[in-house]
Amino acid sequence: MIIRKLFKFENAHIVRGCTTQRCSQNIHGHSYKVEILLESNYLDAGQMVYDFGLVKHTMKEVIDSFDHAITLWSGDDAEYIKDMQRHSARWVMLPVSPSAEQFSRVFFVIIDQILKLTTMTNEEKEVKLHSIIVHETDTGYAQAFRDDAYSALMGEIDLQKIDFSDQVKSEWKDEKMWKKILFQKFSVNPQKI
Repeated sequence: MIIRKLFKFENAHIVRGCTTQRCSQNIHGHSYKVEILLESNYLDAGQMVYDFGLVKHTMKEVIDSFDHAITLWSGDDAEYIKDMQRHSARWVMLPVSPSAEQFSRVFFVIIDQILKLTTMTNEEKEVKLHSIIVHETDTGYAQAFRDDAYSALMGEIDLQKIDFSDQVKSEWKDEKMWKKILFQKFSVNPQKI
């Protein structure tokens, strides 16, 4: 069975090297929609694949980190990056260009890591990330599956190379959230949902 949770955020970027000059040479923004699709052949004690309330915690907070921010590519022009960081308190730096395709891969790797580190507490079994869909517009989206997310041919998504501005980090409920995603286990207390 597959379940889906939808999140939204507003974000600006430049996609260097793309065919369209409007996209490759101009900062522009989108109203993004991110769909997280989880799957399992089992149901938990509540007869659900995975409680949507659990998805709203860390997964939502990571996606919200991109809201009203500019997403930068670490391979872009150093002067441009420096200017954007100087003029925007909310930014995220990625090791890949912030296209819809790469956003779907980045979110896949992050959400997959969160799931791997989450201690299941309600008899959830074999809950896996099926795919991530990132809608950049109402008519266009990219969908990443496991093979896409971890494909070296599409560019490595090294979570340790993702950086968030100080303002983004200051808004997290847990200021150590990203370090936990990188290095520790999560324990979700269902009573606090």
